[in-house]
Amino acid sequence: MILDKYIEDLANNKEIYLRVRVSPGAGRTDFLELMTDGTIKIALNAQPEKGKANQELIKFLALEMGVRKYQVKIISGAGERLKLVKVSR
Repeated sequence: MILDKYIEDLANNKEIYLRVRVSPGAGRTDFLELMTDGTIKIALNAQPEKGKANQELIKFLALEMGVRKYQVKIISGAGERLKLVKVSR
């Protein structure tokens, strides 16, 4: 799985940072690819309006990383496709 390395890093550290590129408005929420620069590309089944896509991203990453939603924060890029996300344990 794409996040295995990051899950292991989170187990060894209090927090990790992820660079995420989102594609909102997709048919379903899923990982697309791990780009060569380390950015994780994710399709979101939510529209980029009123924070719906950001909420879907937080929910998805929390589920995949095995943490609660409040432990996933969008640090920068809330209104952009490229985001910096902090995951804490």
